[in-house]
Amino acid sequence: MNYISVELISKSHGEKLLFENLSFGIAQGQKVALIGVNGSGKSTLLRILAGREKPDRGRISFRNGLRIAYLAQEPDLPEHLTVAESIFSADLPAARLIREYETLVQREPLSDADHRRMEQLMIEIEAADAWNYEVQVRQILGKLEVDFLDRPIRELSGGQRKRVALAQALIESPDLLILDEPTNHLDLDSIEWLESILSSARQSIVLVTHDRYFLDSITNEIYELENGKIYPYKGNYGDYLIQKDEREQQRTAELERNQNLFRTELEWLRTSPRARGTKSKARIDAALTLQEKVRPQRRQMEVELEVKGRRIGGKVLEIKNLRKAYGEKKLMDNFSYTFSRYDRIGIVGPNGAGKTTFLRMITGEEPADSGKIRMGETIVYGYYRQSGFVFKDNQRVIEAVTEAAEVVELSNSQRISAAQLLERFLFPRHMHSQFVHTLSGGERRRLHLLRILMTNPNFLILDEPTNDLDLMTLRRLEAFLQEFEGCLLVVTHDRFFMDRIVDHLFVFEGEGQIRDFPGGYSDYRTRRAEELAAEAALQPAVPKAAPKPAEEKPRSDRPRKISFKEQREFEQLEADLPRMEARKAELLDLLNAGGSDFQRLQALADELRALEADLEAASDRWLELAALMESAS
Repeated sequence: MNYISVELISKSHGEKLLFENLSFGIAQGQKVALIGVNGSGKSTLLRILAGREKPDRGRISFRNGLRIAYLAQEPDLPEHLTVAESIFSADLPAARLIREYETLVQREPLSDADHRRMEQLMIEIEAADAWNYEVQVRQILGKLEVDFLDRPIRELSGGQRKRVALAQALIESPDLLILDEPTNHLDLDSIEWLESILSSARQSIVLVTHDRYFLDSITNEIYELENGKIYPYKGNYGDYLIQKDEREQQRTAELERNQNLFRTELEWLRTSPRARGTKSKARIDAALTLQEKVRPQRRQMEVELEVKGRRIGGKVLEIKNLRKAYGEKKLMDNFSYTFSRYDRIGIVGPNGAGKTTFLRMITGEEPADSGKIRMGETIVYGYYRQSGFVFKDNQRVIEAVTEAAEVVELSNSQRISAAQLLERFLFPRHMHSQFVHTLSGGERRRLHLLRILMTNPNFLILDEPTNDLDLMTLRRLEAFLQEFEGCLLVVTHDRFFMDRIVDHLFVFEGEGQIRDFPGGYSDYRTRRAEELAAEAALQPAVPKAAPKPAEEKPRSDRPRKISFKEQREFEQLEADLPRMEARKAELLDLLNAGGSDFQRLQALADELRALEADLEAASDRWLELAALMESAS
């Protein structure tokens, strides 16, 4: 069943043609990744699929009653609303039922009509499975670190807005999820949680992402936008790479056949008499058609990163007894490390742990509370910031580059102009006079990267360099960094990228503790999953806690009557507690069995810890309600 049917749509931005005569469908259960170079029209196509923008030509048909949730690359949320008002703005049946239930139980006393409505409402809630709604919402908000529900949207940072919009899209539980770079501004734990949710979801999904592990785990089809056309590939990212190579080989072979045939036809046209008959005229027309096929076509370009590096001396960077805190929150506590030449270090940890603050302290932009940072005399930083480079108002692309240097030396000692360097970074001549603010998010990121590399740094600091970059640019950036002759310090949520370029990690574990782990990110996750599984297997069963003695309160002559809501809660707990005990036993068995899937072991250990806490709280509450029912009987 097709949710969306796209028929011969075309779209241009000004004089730039993004795509032309695209036709495809999005079916129920289909999970599609849309890839292509920055500026090829991926985000525009997502907006069209979400109904937020119209094509110049062609038509799109939506299945009747189709519910779509759309996450934009830069969400446009209503500034006057609070986070809670924005998240729960959707008119969902479960939300309506729970809101009505909460309103009724707060009334005192209930009228006969209220009692009748309550009984009917209970039936509707059970039928809609609305009791689980609040639990699911709480889990989504917790995993995405949206713990500021009362704050106005206008006070949020860009990263907070993105997480709020993602939470809203997931809570709405639509038929079709359209996601533009959903992993941006999430920490690694949140990304892996989101990956597990989407990979098992029954919804249809269309997404743009640069995270190759994420893409590989979720999608079953890839659509590539190239030269204004769309090419579908069955399977995940690994399958795409194989099929893409096969298609390129077929295209090269076909072009060679057409060129040979065209040369033959051209020779016939030159040596034969002027065509007068129908047969000769048809052959001339066929030759003209061949001529169009063998003309040089606009090929998929890749960024060329060949900027010359700078010599690095023996003394690089020494950090000794570094401390930093904001109020009572410790970010770093007595951290020391001496950098070696060619160190390649990744930094991981939850949002707010101090990763970006650490980078700013190294570069002198943020003072330490105590400790010392000593930099070698030959060190030249290249700092790629998460927030991006702040370009001047109405600055043109060529001006943004010549402001840094008119001429740049490459790794092969060749000197080229700033304009030539722009072309190597996929900014053709017609874009040089374009204003920077008209570029796509990925194009601005690429320009930022160019500005950094033009300074010939020997100590590269990259804070979320993969955000909004296309996969082709990422591959070239990885290849460049693997050959980079200097120090490298990287904060990124792109697990594939980190596995490719770092050889050990700084793990921000909280409370000021930074763990120096030898190995890449996948090595760390494997080790961490093993540690969690061992801890969980050794942990004794949590006994049911005895109810805490209630504070002495003045007694009334009549015992308090248990409310309808509390009675319903007691019945629900009696049904839930055996299921929770059974699930706990099941989790312990699975963890004791071990296995090599570290992400699964991590998820099981996390679930067990959360379940034990919930089980203790549920047991306490059951005892409290049981005592209340006994006293009221």
